[in-house]
Amino acid sequence: MIEMFSSIGFIGTGTMGTAVARAAVKGAQGAPVLLANRTRSKAEAVARELGVQTADNETVARECGLIFLGVKPQMMEQLLSGLAPILKARKDRFVLASMAAGLDARRIQEMAGGAYPVICLMPNTPVAVGAGVVQYYGVDANEEELSDFQNLLSAAGMIDRVNPDRLNAASAVSGCGPAFCAMFIEALADGGVACGLPRDKALAYAAKMAEGTAQLMLENHAHPGQLKDGVCSPGGTTIQGVRTLEDRGFRSAVMEAVIAAYEKTIALGK
Repeated sequence: MIEMFSSIGFIGTGTMGTAVARAAVKGAQGAPVLLANRTRSKAEAVARELGVQTADNETVARECGLIFLGVKPQMMEQLLSGLAPILKARKDRFVLASMAAGLDARRIQEMAGGAYPVICLMPNTPVAVGAGVVQYYGVDANEEELSDFQNLLSAAGMIDRVNPDRLNAASAVSGCGPAFCAMFIEALADGGVACGLPRDKALAYAAKMAEGTAQLMLENHAHPGQLKDGVCSPGGTTIQGVRTLEDRGFRSAVMEAVIAAYEKTIALGK
């Protein structure tokens, strides 16, 4: 049950804000949901899809018990400085939920002008279809609020409470990972096209293969190396492809991509 938040608001309905809003509407259990966006027509389109209402930033800041902040890190200070007088005037308790990479909870409190309860979360785009990952932690939020927050987003996929010092690393893996995974799927499909497959078929085969491999690993608690070895028969075709990937530095490139994303996230918080 969602008991701590009488209403839920979103400021920012970009790709990530909209994805999280879709999950939140499913878990809101009838609590009002308000959407605000700099381009109002965008919020209105999402609101029509989800069956909720739109509002302006000030109304969300004034009325909602849980306020999702879905703006880019470099825009957060300007947003919160403008809303600070409204937040300060409130007599009721509310929680700010920031999706801004690199900005920790204390920095959000500083920008908002008060030691308000803050939840920092890092969702990824697959939460829009209920197959995503959301890591989060709270500062000055009580256990009931954190529990209700997790229940609210249960339709998003995997919801994991983490230590604050691990959120940025988690973001580099699962937050940025959909882009890396999409590139791999696209490259597989391009290879298929080069070998004569129609592009639509090649993309469908590659995407379904990625989905099934992940499901097989999770359901069987199998190490990825075990799954790889299970396909690589001695002297077979797959091991030759694996050899080529190793020769081209596939693993190293992926690791460096994660580290580069992590370092950029750290830089955004400075």
